[in-house]
Amino acid sequence: MWVASASTSGTERELHTLEVGWQVCKGLYGDNLPKLFVYWTADTYKTTGCYNLKCPGFVQTNKKILLGGSFTKISKYNGKQYCFTPMIWKDSETQNWWLRVGPDIIGYWPSSLVPLLKNHASLVHFGGEIVDTGPNWYHTYTQMGSGNFPNEGFGRAAYVRTLQVMEANNYLTQIPIPQFEATFPNCYDIKQGFSNKWGKYFYYGGPGQNSKCTRGNK
Repeated sequence: MWVASASTSGTERELHTLEVGWQVCKGLYGDNLPKLFVYWTADTYKTTGCYNLKCPGFVQTNKKILLGGSFTKISKYNGKQYCFTPMIWKDSETQNWWLRVGPDIIGYWPSSLVPLLKNHASLVHFGGEIVDTGPNWYHTYTQMGSGNFPNEGFGRAAYVRTLQVMEANNYLTQIPIPQFEATFPNCYDIKQGFSNKWGKYFYYGGPGQNSKCTRGNK
């Protein structure tokens, strides 16, 4: 999840973001297990920001939760499914941005950290991303989500549900008209839906390289 604001000066666009989610990154953690992470940047990922507590920024107040730690319960294909429920909101008194995961308050990003988010956020994004640093003619096999396309549905594909934002009055409200986009749908796709139980939701992800997903045919 990305909570962000942007400004434009001439042709330059600056983005300040606060981020939370799960990721698999062997280069960062040394294994291929899903990890809980937080991130921030105050200059469009140029020189500021970091993951977890690798630089001054995010202030952790809950010492029972390990940022960068592995999840103890992981969903299985056609098996039991697990989810986690992160929430980021702005404290109207301190102006800091707080993070909660499930019932646990984890900590906060000081408002001074991301000046463009001093008053409010202008963008909220949900979804997934991968890093592809391979040769130009070769698309990575890196998976997104569960590694399965969204049309496989519950129990097989990854999903994000109950798409809500926190308003200035501290009430949660459904995102009115979310916009959905898959940059390379032959590699990783998205499928939206609505139900009374989940509200607005989407399935997302994919396997990466396949017969329809190559560097020249995404």
